[in-house]
Formats: sequence, structure tokens, C-alpha cells
Amino acid sequence: MSTTALTYLFVGLSFALYVGLAIWSRAGTTKEFYVAGAGVHPIANGMATAADWMSAASFISMAGIIAFAGYDGSVYLMGWTGGYVLLALLLAPYLRKFGQFTVPDFIGERYYSKAARVVAVVCLIAISFTYIAGQMRGVGVVFSHFLDIPIAWGVVVGMGIVFVYATLGGMKGITYTQVAQYCVLIFAYLTPAVFISMLMTGNPIPQLGLGAPLSDGSGLTVLEKLDATLVDLGFDEYTTGAKSRIDVFAITLALMVGTAGLPHVIVRFFTVPKVSDARKSAGYALVFIALLYTTAPAVGAFARLNFIETVHGAEYAAPPKTGGVPSFFRTFERIGLIAWVDKNEDGKIQYAAGPAIEGRPVFTGEAGPRGERLVANPPTATANEVEVDRDIMVLANPEIAGLPGWVVALVAAGGVAAALSTAAGLLLVISSSISHDLLKKTFLPSVSERGELVAARGAAIFAILVAGYLGVNPPGFVAQVVALAFGLAAASLFPAILMGIFFKDVNREGAIAGMIVGLVFTIGYIAYFKSPWFGATNSPEYWLFGISPEGIGVVGTALNFIVAFAVSRFTTPTPARIRALVDGIRSP
Repeated sequence: MSTTALTYLFVGLSFALYVGLAIWSRAGTTKEFYVAGAGVHPIANGMATAADWMSAASFISMAGIIAFAGYDGSVYLMGWTGGYVLLALLLAPYLRKFGQFTVPDFIGERYYSKAARVVAVVCLIAISFTYIAGQMRGVGVVFSHFLDIPIAWGVVVGMGIVFVYATLGGMKGITYTQVAQYCVLIFAYLTPAVFISMLMTGNPIPQLGLGAPLSDGSGLTVLEKLDATLVDLGFDEYTTGAKSRIDVFAITLALMVGTAGLPHVIVRFFTVPKVSDARKSAGYALVFIALLYTTAPAVGAFARLNFIETVHGAEYAAPPKTGGVPSFFRTFERIGLIAWVDKNEDGKIQYAAGPAIEGRPVFTGEAGPRGERLVANPPTATANEVEVDRDIMVLANPEIAGLPGWVVALVAAGGVAAALSTAAGLLLVISSSISHDLLKKTFLPSVSERGELVAARGAAIFAILVAGYLGVNPPGFVAQVVALAFGLAAASLFPAILMGIFFKDVNREGAIAGMIVGLVFTIGYIAYFKSPWFGATNSPEYWLFGISPEGIGVVGTALNFIVAFAVSRFTTPTPARIRALVDGIRSP
């Protein structure tokens, strides 16, 4: 059976499984739609949380970003895993004990204010739509490659699948679907990693293969060979960081704090029966997440080295078996995710440091190289003929390494599972915030449970349409878009939640002012450097304190805390009943 046929089979079977689970676990009440009836087993919730957490950014883009950024890509590993520990220890058990449906629910009740609830909904929607743009982009990349259709049509297919099981099953359907999606994505991620590690080093454990000697007889380890190869081509060493220390610190901390403020992850801890189950499911999820996160550095390094060895110097017109360009190169070139310009007209592909194409947009509207860390004025800067979208590296990895067609098909199913699982979770928190927090708790308290459920499904449909548009027109590559969403979460929701649990003196005026200042500052900074409307140069010399837009959430977080405490000090104290509520949340 051909690779294309296997891909259709694997992806089709996974879709049938997801839709079947949604139909089987269809939500009949608002409690089932919002929090799966609060009856999910901790192990199942741990798997669902891991799938919700390990999005297209984790599956598709993280190893890609590490493949091109090298040492600098470690900020994503440290930030995302550290943030989950922060969430599990500081927030999850207390929010479960509070016993509400949504994050705005907690903020509205804790800060005794409908205005605070509305501001929280605005923050949540800004975070979720930014995040979901990356997921839908990931869906489009996967489908465009494996089903040989344009990225826009790939996004449309993904929208259709999410529409069925997110609007039908709600949180109950999504939970059991995400359990299946975790099993698919982790098997799809680890299988090629084990194969490639065996082929390159003889060691079946990718984490150990990353530092093991290569099987080519050179005596060099994977990282030593990659360092030497990249330096020969004019790049900086793979194991040497190019980012400033302040920016590494800021991005890592922003990702950590942002993780703890992500509404679609937090809501997962409302779905278990007891507070102790929230702690258990957090522990299980961390183990499930670690399986992928500890493998990603090896996948990134293997992919970059194999890419260079199979592409650099290959004859474009010759068949792959006779030293020509591999088939994956032509596939991605056809759908616009690889670009080649034969500058010296020798018919061979030259891959080196520097941009291949100048003076016109490439991939996402940004001219120049995509993620390669260049040495200062490299002598080979004008020799490069290849532009590579980093989001392709995990998807292309099995093909680059020459693995069997069923492994390629499995990776396709895993990539789709990763993107769809998080997209569904995000769509649910958007729809529940609109139907529950805005409609039921704010503007139309008299609405029936049936009416609220209909509104939730209608809001999900609206959110899917907006997500589809953002997936077709994303503001960057997948991991970059997701990093921006984490910055927004760090600057807006995390401080309000943390202060709501541990600081009784913070009142509604302080919380509202803090969220608004943190969100507006962070959005403004990101827009100034990332949006084409302002035309600002996105370069370290122009950043505030040398902090990039991906890390500016740290400053937004600090502003949120400062403003909240300052405003609370000079306004009406927190009522006694709210102080008692906070004490009740924290008591064993």
C-alpha cells in the first residue's frame, strides 16, 4: 500500500474514532458540556490534560524550532514544562475546590464583580484565539502535506472535524476524545524517534542517542557532528546560544507563568470528582507530557542533521536514489513550505547561512531566514538557495530518514491529533465563557439550561469560523504564535488567579485594573513589533530592556501585580464574606 493510501487510512480511522467517541459521550446537560459532569478518572484526565497541553506547537513546531534555533530552543522546553509544575502546585487544587465551571467564573465570584468577569472573558478570548491560530495553522500544514491540498483547505477539513465533536460532545466528548488523541500522538511521536535514533547511533532511546556516537565511524556524537556541519555552512554552533541572557530568562518565565494562566488547561482540573484527584491527574499528566518533551531535543537534532545531509549538494533534477533531491523536498516545495532558487544555475541545491530569497515575503510575510541563527556577516550568506519553514521538520523527519510509509502515515495522524485536541479544548473554553459567563451569569440570568446549552454550541460554531480564518492567516509560525498566547495569559489571567487564591487584600478594582493594564501593555508591545501596521523593526536593539515580544509577558505580569496591589490599597477593602471564601479555598 502506498504512503498516501496509508495516510488516508490512518487519518481516516483516527477521525472515525474521535467522532464515534463524541457521539457515544454526547453532553446532555450544561455540567457535562462544561466540565464533563466532574466525574473523570484522574488517569484519564491526566491523558486528556496532556493531549490538551501538547498542541501542534509541541508536536509539530517545538522540535522544528529546536532544529533551527539549537540551544536557544531550550527556552520552550524549560518554560512549558516548568509552567505545568507551577500550575499543578499553585493553582489546580484550589480552583477545583472552588468548584466553578470556568476561569471567569472564579474571577467573577472571587472579585465579587460582573465587570471583573467580563474583563476575564475578554482576556480569555484574546488568549484563546491567539493560541488557536497556531493550532489551525498546524492542522493546515499537516493536511496540505499528507493529503496534497492547499493549507487553506487543510484548515477547512480540520474545522469540520472539530465542529462535530466539540459542539456535539462538549467537555465530556472532548475528554474521552483527547484520551484517544494522546495515545495516537505519543505513539506517532516516539516511533520515528526510536527508529531514527537506532539508524543514526544504534541506541533505541532518543534521549540517549542525542549524546551518543554516530554509527558512521566518525567517532563524533550527534551534537558534535551537527556543530561541525553547521559551522562549515556558515551557521553558528548548534550548542551555542545566540539569545541574550535577559531574553532567555524573560521568555522562559513568560512561558511558565503563561502556562499556569491558560484557561483550557485550568478547566481540565474542574472535571475530576475531588480536590485530591486534581493533584493526582496533574502528576499523571506531567509524566505523560515528559515522554514527548524529553524526546523533542533529539528529534530536532536528528532532523536538522539528516536534512543537511540529504539536501545540501543534491541534484535537483536527478532521482533520489542517484543523489538527487529527496521526494519530501519536492512535496513541500509544491505546497509552499520549502523554496529553492538556483542562484549559481548549477542544478544543485546549496544550503548555507543567509537568506535564499530577498526582497519579497516568504511563508508568513517575513522576509529573510526562518529561524537559522547566523554568524555575523557569514562569508557564505549569499550562497544559500533554500528557505525552509521550520514547521515541516517533524512531519518530514520520517521521509528524510527513509522510514517506511506506515511511519510517515502515523506521524500524519499524530500531528492532526495534537492540533485538534488543543483546538477543541480552546473552542470549548471560548464557547463556555460566552454562554455561561456572559449570557447566564451576566446579561441573561433567566436563560434555561437548554437555552444555555444551545448558546454554548452556537458560540462554538462562531469560534470555529474565527479560528479557521486565523489558521489561514496566522501572524507567524506555530510555536511563535503559541508563545505570544502564553505572554497574554501571563500578563492577564495568571496574576488575577494567583492573587485571588493567596492575597485576600486584592479587591475587585485592583484585579480589574491589573488585568486591563497587563493585557493592553502586552498586546500593544506584541502588535508594535509583530504587526505590519506599525512597521517597527523587530530587533533586540529596539526591544524594551532587550526583551523580545515572545518574552514581554513577564513585564506585563509585573505591571498587573503592581497595579492590582496599588489600586487595592487605595480603594474599598475586600468584603468579609470574600475573605472567608478565600480562607475556605486554602483550608485542607
